[in-house]
Amino acid sequence: MCFSLNNYSILFFLISTLTQAASTPSMRSNLPRRVQSGAAQVARASSLSATRPPFICASCCSRASACGTGATKPIASRSFSSSTIFKQHTTRRESIAPQTHFDFFPAAFPDGPPPKTPFTPDLKQLRKEFLQLQAKAHPDLVPANQKQQAEALSARINEAYKTLQDPLRRAQYLLSLNGIDIEDESAKLSDNSLLMEVMEAREAVEEVEKEEDLVSIRAENNDRIAESVRTLEETFANGDLEQAAQEAIRLRYWMNIEESIHGWTKESGGGIITSH
Repeated sequence: MCFSLNNYSILFFLISTLTQAASTPSMRSNLPRRVQSGAAQVARASSLSATRPPFICASCCSRASACGTGATKPIASRSFSSSTIFKQHTTRRESIAPQTHFDFFPAAFPDGPPPKTPFTPDLKQLRKEFLQLQAKAHPDLVPANQKQQAEALSARINEAYKTLQDPLRRAQYLLSLNGIDIEDESAKLSDNSLLMEVMEAREAVEEVEKEEDLVSIRAENNDRIAESVRTLEETFANGDLEQAAQEAIRLRYWMNIEESIHGWTKESGGGIITSH
């Protein structure tokens, strides 16, 4: 049974009055008048209660609802804290976590990986997104208990950016998503004329005696790289993965020549070239 606050006060008053009346003769003589006064207060309180809904405690309300009496349930309050919001954000982020490197950069690859978007992205936009992601995912910005998770996410973002900003690594990664591994030792060119061209380019770098002589060799190799990238753009756009794999292997040779040019010294000639 539930009472209003007024009823509780009046009940306490009546009990107090009866207790005091029983203690002294003078108080017993005034008992009828005090009881009459208390009854009048009860009547006034009852009239007020008729004009407004009574207070119902949570316990009684729950029991009333369970019994199907139709009592109104109290409105549940909601409280939010920064930790709760962070947990909700983390859960939401995990639920839509990027599945591939391309998913990290929706502006650079708005429709996903090639052939849905061009093989070569806007590199300025790619870097802009990368910097924004790193600023948001910095481990120092999260609670201590989630720092390890933030470090792992930051590492994924770094790896995704390094892969997609480089045409050879981008091609290798895209092919790997389709089950083609060109980094395997068996993935070599069978075009003898191309192999001869690669060998001649290596020898040209090794025979250079002055750094100035590298200018024309570097320019020629840059043209080879650009041509391979254009071919990759076409083959990926057409969905020709077999041809794209062959061109990626070709590009890998030209990138090795570039590394040799960058590593050239007067004493040792061309830098170390990865064997393929």
